[in-house]
Amino acid sequence: MSGSARIFCVANQKGGVGKTTTTVNLAAGLAQIGQRVLVIDLDPQGNATMGSGIDKRALPASIYDVLLEAATVAEARQRSPQGGYDVLGANRELAGAEVELVALPQRERRLRQALQVVQADYDFVLIDCPPSLSLLTLNGLCAAHGVIVPMQCEYFALEGLSDLVNTIRQVHANLNPELQIIGLLRVMFDPRVTLQQQVSEQLRAHFGDKVFNTVIPRNVRLAEAPSYGQPGVVFDPAAKGAVAFVEFAREMVARLATKA
Repeated sequence: MSGSARIFCVANQKGGVGKTTTTVNLAAGLAQIGQRVLVIDLDPQGNATMGSGIDKRALPASIYDVLLEAATVAEARQRSPQGGYDVLGANRELAGAEVELVALPQRERRLRQALQVVQADYDFVLIDCPPSLSLLTLNGLCAAHGVIVPMQCEYFALEGLSDLVNTIRQVHANLNPELQIIGLLRVMFDPRVTLQQQVSEQLRAHFGDKVFNTVIPRNVRLAEAPSYGQPGVVFDPAAKGAVAFVEFAREMVARLATKA
């Protein structure tokens, strides 16, 4: 893929579904197979920043500065020491950006504008969105070509998904005509649980080829990795979850190659 980056939001309005785990491990998986990747942490909790081995408390500049035009992406990005990708980090300051952005012109397109300058530096830009539908999430959705939706195959998963699909439709209609669902990624999957199998089949029946073939298993090593400031793919490359994320990275690249 040449030219400009493909920009994807990793989003789900339900919390605790593995958005950050998906973002940093997909980034590390893509980097391992030779892709140039930027991760943007749009969540004030800064988990994608810390999970990439970058101290959110010591950021010289962050996504907050970029959104308020106090810094460029090139000035604010940092290298993930082990991940092999760049990070535009976030910390608590970002919570204040919500309020400050409200009064500004083009408030939902700030991230889109900031990214135009660095498009040629990357093959992929992955945006870790907060669970709420906020101005931050809107900035992510306005900047993106598509949305990757990590989801657990559980009883309430489909409910949360319909909310997200409606949001994406509205953004597509009003703010970003390029935006579409790229695919649903089944995460924290345990094939021994009958309900998970059933929900997985329902997803396939309803969304067809929008469901990625790769399934990310429930995996302790993936869960442990962030406390060591590393993506799981780097922390324990042989773990089932890590292997699955590299497989997912390959599937993403292949899927986009067929669309190109």
